[in-house]
Amino acid sequence: MAGIRTKEMKHYTLIVHGKVQGVFFRASTREEAVKLGLTGYVKNNPDGNVIIEVEGEVEVIEQLVEWSHHGPPLAKVTDVEVTEGDLTGYTSFEIRR
Repeated sequence: MAGIRTKEMKHYTLIVHGKVQGVFFRASTREEAVKLGLTGYVKNNPDGNVIIEVEGEVEVIEQLVEWSHHGPPLAKVTDVEVTEGDLTGYTSFEIRR
Protein backbone atom coordinates (compact mmCIF):
# COMPACT_ATOMS: atom_id res chain seq x y z
CA MET A 1 0.00 0.00 0.00
CA ALA A 2 1.58 3.22 -1.12
CA GLY A 3 1.71 6.06 1.34
CA ILE A 4 1.52 3.95 4.49
CA ARG A 5 4.69 4.07 6.55
CA THR A 6 5.35 1.86 9.52
CA LYS A 7 7.30 3.22 12.45
CA GLU A 8 10.65 1.54 12.83
CA MET A 9 11.21 0.01 16.25
CA LYS A 10 14.72 0.05 17.74
CA HIS A 11 16.57 -1.06 20.88
CA TYR A 12 19.16 1.14 22.55
CA THR A 13 21.32 0.81 25.64
CA LEU A 14 22.21 4.01 27.47
CA ILE A 15 24.93 4.22 30.11
CA VAL A 16 24.45 7.43 32.09
CA HIS A 17 27.54 8.72 33.93
CA GLY A 18 27.80 11.24 36.75
CA LYS A 19 25.92 11.71 40.01
CA VAL A 20 23.00 9.54 38.97
CA GLN A 21 22.43 7.25 41.96
CA GLY A 22 20.55 8.35 45.05
CA VAL A 23 18.90 11.22 43.14
CA PHE A 24 15.67 9.48 41.97
CA PHE A 25 17.18 8.88 38.52
CA ARG A 26 15.61 5.42 38.10
CA ALA A 27 12.13 6.48 39.18
CA SER A 28 12.28 9.62 37.04
CA THR A 29 13.52 7.63 34.03
CA ARG A 30 10.66 5.15 34.38
CA GLU A 31 8.15 8.02 34.64
CA GLU A 32 9.57 9.68 31.51
CA ALA A 33 9.70 6.40 29.55
CA VAL A 34 6.11 5.47 30.45
CA LYS A 35 4.95 8.97 29.49
CA LEU A 36 6.65 8.51 26.10
CA GLY A 37 5.24 5.00 25.59
CA LEU A 38 8.63 3.26 25.64
CA THR A 39 9.47 -0.20 27.01
CA GLY A 40 12.55 -1.61 28.72
CA TYR A 41 14.18 -1.09 32.10
CA VAL A 42 16.50 1.10 34.15
CA LYS A 43 18.90 -0.06 36.86
CA ASN A 44 21.88 1.08 38.90
CA ASN A 45 25.26 -0.35 37.92
CA PRO A 46 27.72 -1.28 40.70
CA ASP A 47 30.18 1.26 39.21
CA GLY A 48 27.88 4.18 40.07
CA ASN A 49 26.40 4.63 36.61
CA VAL A 50 22.83 3.94 35.50
CA ILE A 51 21.97 1.64 32.61
CA ILE A 52 18.82 2.11 30.54
CA GLU A 53 17.64 -0.53 28.06
CA VAL A 54 14.90 1.00 25.94
CA GLU A 55 12.78 0.00 22.95
CA GLY A 56 10.41 2.01 20.81
CA GLU A 57 10.28 4.31 17.81
CA VAL A 58 13.59 6.02 17.10
CA GLU A 59 12.13 9.53 17.30
CA VAL A 60 10.64 8.79 20.72
CA ILE A 61 13.78 7.11 22.05
CA GLU A 62 15.69 10.24 21.01
CA GLN A 63 13.47 12.23 23.39
CA LEU A 64 14.46 9.94 26.28
CA VAL A 65 18.14 10.18 25.28
CA GLU A 66 17.86 13.98 25.30
CA TRP A 67 16.16 13.88 28.72
CA SER A 68 18.83 11.53 30.09
CA HIS A 69 21.53 14.15 29.45
CA HIS A 70 20.17 16.10 32.43
CA GLY A 71 17.78 13.70 34.22
CA PRO A 72 15.93 14.72 37.39
CA PRO A 73 16.80 17.97 39.25
CA LEU A 74 19.30 16.44 41.71
CA ALA A 75 21.26 14.52 39.05
CA LYS A 76 24.57 15.76 37.64
CA VAL A 77 25.01 13.91 34.34
CA THR A 78 28.51 14.07 32.85
CA ASP A 79 28.10 11.70 29.86
CA VAL A 80 25.60 9.41 28.14
CA GLU A 81 26.85 6.50 26.03
CA VAL A 82 24.30 5.20 23.51
CA THR A 83 24.60 1.92 21.61
CA GLU A 84 22.11 0.17 19.37
CA GLY A 85 21.20 -3.47 19.97
CA ASP A 86 18.72 -6.15 18.98
CA LEU A 87 15.03 -5.88 19.87
CA THR A 88 14.00 -8.10 22.77
CA GLY A 89 10.27 -7.36 22.92
CA TYR A 90 9.87 -5.67 26.30
CA THR A 91 6.20 -5.16 27.17
CA SER A 92 6.56 -2.52 29.91
CA PHE A 93 9.16 -0.23 31.44
CA GLU A 94 10.42 -1.26 34.87
CA ILE A 95 12.97 -0.43 37.51
CA ARG A 96 15.36 -3.29 38.15
CA ARG A 97 17.50 -3.75 41.24
